[in-house]
Amino acid sequence: MFTLAPFVAAVLALVAMIASVTDIRSRRIPNWLTAVGFLAGFSLNIFLYGLPGLKNASLGVGIALLVYFPLFCVKGMGAGDVKLMAAIGALVGPGNWLRIFIFTALIGGAIALALILYRGFLNRTLHNVGYILMSPFRGRLPYQDNPQLDVTSGAGLSLPHGAVIALGTFLFVFVSLI
Repeated sequence: MFTLAPFVAAVLALVAMIASVTDIRSRRIPNWLTAVGFLAGFSLNIFLYGLPGLKNASLGVGIALLVYFPLFCVKGMGAGDVKLMAAIGALVGPGNWLRIFIFTALIGGAIALALILYRGFLNRTLHNVGYILMSPFRGRLPYQDNPQLDVTSGAGLSLPHGAVIALGTFLFVFVSLI
């Protein structure tokens, strides 16, 4: 269904697996891992496809940053998650990155909803969503007045997004190889 060279799929799965394990254990995604993923993405794309591969890797990184960097700027995402998605973009290019993003969003949404319901935080979450939606009218970023909305504060309910990215990536690799 989705074209992905088997070796690229293996590197992609390995990077995602290591990111998942380290994010679950330490709530961090190491820079060395994202750098390796980034360099492997560009190197493999150039080796396999030449200049079109360079363009593909660059566009993959670009779309990842376009989506994830604003979330980092409003403290809704950690820097490691942004760098991991950029590395994944370098490996798979923009079209496949969007597929991974959709899988990740669906899986992450389902896990987050289950966690919210399990912990009994539905009312608090709905209040926070309303707060986020109203923040542009107050002229302030949501995290400035509500520490629960700052991913770095530890005050809110959080999820190791690197692990969720890995699940979305594994689903993509599985679908691309069948």
